[in-house]
Amino acid sequence: MIAAEDRKSWMGLLAKARPAALAALWDEAVPHEVLRAPEVGAVMVQGRMGGTGAPFNLGEMTVTRCSLRLATGEVGHATVQGRDKDHARRAAMLDALLQGPRRAEVRARVLAPLGAQRAREAEHRAAKAAATRVDFFTLVRGED
Repeated sequence: MIAAEDRKSWMGLLAKARPAALAALWDEAVPHEVLRAPEVGAVMVQGRMGGTGAPFNLGEMTVTRCSLRLATGEVGHATVQGRDKDHARRAAMLDALLQGPRRAEVRARVLAPLGAQRAREAEHRAAKAAATRVDFFTLVRGED
């Protein structure tokens, strides 16, 4: 059985991947049956003041979702930001493959490079933010 947090992390990684990067890592056709063809819709995005306040509706975001079943029986689902139907289908296929016997292969070919790329991007963003950091200090004046 697959740990829920493990699946949650790989689904997030697949959904946040750039479509071109995901296509470059996995373009293999795998026999499958479409349960829900890729369809475009919208979801309401909520925010919180300060990250902890009461939730409020921030606005709508366009998403594409897809569900499919592999010939071996595994079912994959995906919801990705934007209107890229190929991205949603590929992410759903990889979700299904990660639940079956090809899990190790998909992890090595797709998840490891995507995870490394996300780590590099996060490091780059952190370095850019650190470059703009200003340290303020107080000087004690000799007056009472």
